[in-house]
Amino acid sequence: MSDGPAPAAQSRGLFQRFLNLIEWAGNALPNPATLFALLALAVVVLSGIFHAFGVQVTNPATGQTVEAISLLSIAGLHRMLMGAITNFTGFAPIGTVLVAILGIAVAESSGLISACLRLTLKAAPPRALTAVVVFAGVMSNIGADVGYVLLIPLAGTLFAAVGRNPLAGIAAAFAGVSGGFSANLLPGTLDVLLGGITQESARLLVPEYTVLPTANYYFMLAATIVITAAGTWVTERIVEPRLGRGDGTGTDGAHMPPLTAPEHRGLRWAGVAALMVTAVVVWGVLDAGALPGSGFLLDPADPAFNKSVFMRGVVIFICLGGVGLGIVYGIAAGTVRSDNDVVRGMSKSMETMGSYLVLMFFCSQFVSYFGWTNLGTITAVKGAELLRASGLGAAPLTVSVILFTAFINLFIGSASAKWTLLGPVLVPMFMLLGYSPEFVQAAYRVGDSCTNIVTPLMPYFPLVLVYAQKYAPRTGIGTLISIMTPYSIVFMVLWSALLLLWIVASLPLGPGAPMFLNL
Repeated sequence: MSDGPAPAAQSRGLFQRFLNLIEWAGNALPNPATLFALLALAVVVLSGIFHAFGVQVTNPATGQTVEAISLLSIAGLHRMLMGAITNFTGFAPIGTVLVAILGIAVAESSGLISACLRLTLKAAPPRALTAVVVFAGVMSNIGADVGYVLLIPLAGTLFAAVGRNPLAGIAAAFAGVSGGFSANLLPGTLDVLLGGITQESARLLVPEYTVLPTANYYFMLAATIVITAAGTWVTERIVEPRLGRGDGTGTDGAHMPPLTAPEHRGLRWAGVAALMVTAVVVWGVLDAGALPGSGFLLDPADPAFNKSVFMRGVVIFICLGGVGLGIVYGIAAGTVRSDNDVVRGMSKSMETMGSYLVLMFFCSQFVSYFGWTNLGTITAVKGAELLRASGLGAAPLTVSVILFTAFINLFIGSASAKWTLLGPVLVPMFMLLGYSPEFVQAAYRVGDSCTNIVTPLMPYFPLVLVYAQKYAPRTGIGTLISIMTPYSIVFMVLWSALLLLWIVASLPLGPGAPMFLNL
């Protein structure tokens, strides 16, 4: 006689019901564009209330008083009316996405991406596809926003090509790109930005303290392995079983139709062009004195690779690369016969971006209002003060910092902006407890990454929603949040455990970056 479901099965059932509840609640929300419009309205009303009550904080980074500024006034009305257009046209994600997609569209319409995918599927072990997608997402962060505009839609196409659910591919890539934002095998721009803020915060106590860009390198290297493994497990054990394995219309590398002779010819010529472009870029970012003209893509004022013109303009390189390689492939394969074919491919891709632009108009207004009113700054500073006054021990306080940062990340997307506010409070506080500034920065980065994928206020969240709606038109905010919630939970638990393990083992966080500090 059966005693009922096993505990593990009961736990899975409860968790699935929890995800279903999140999906139901999220999808009960209005259309994303309407939601952002309502949030913008809420900010206007709250700014008036907070201003009336004289809510203010002291910015720990500058020592200046920050007051709630009301938009519920004649001056506020004028600012909203006069700033609406520039809020939209100056919203960074719009230009990044549209410019990159122009290049990708040519590569796609010419058949280059399709041919590359089929060639990749022929060579790659099918069982490793999920891990490759998650790992590529983590590593894509060194190239600014390339993961959002290139890898995430590509992952959906890859999964669909092998008969797996494309939403699972999009989720796996999104988890790596955004949930694993702070992990990487190579130091990137974020390491430089956060390191500078941490150094200035540490110098409030120790004026000569120096924080290197590699301050968290050892820890983030280990985190890359953990995030890749965790993202793969969540995709294959939780997300994909819940979504279903796909419609089965895809194929695998063994049964895929072979590439035609024109396609092989196109790939060969595109490969030659890619090598030539790579050689030019390498020549431009290497400062070799014996090689005339080398380093032309470096900034003379700061010749570091992370600050190079190539890294800062990587989206333009994606666009130009997609256009150039797509044209070369198309001419060789016979799919591009005139400039009309190129422009037609670009135009077709822009047709699919209408809903994204509508979303971005209302999102840009909300983000601008939030900044104008200082509500984000007030929330962050008040929360940090509450942590400092809690009286918790070092380990619970570390977990509290991670959780608090994760919560604040739901409202303020920029990692450097949040750290500018929190660093001057948290870094000196932990230094007095005997922990190094590099350790506090690592704890902050854990919390900052894990909730990127579950907040609709993250600028690229609407874009990922558009990607998902390509395969499942009825996908709503709640659906996407419910898909990504398991990643967020697992990443938070394992990444926090990794940091606590670092504390117990007293391991260095990076070159010359100890765990503990003796003042």
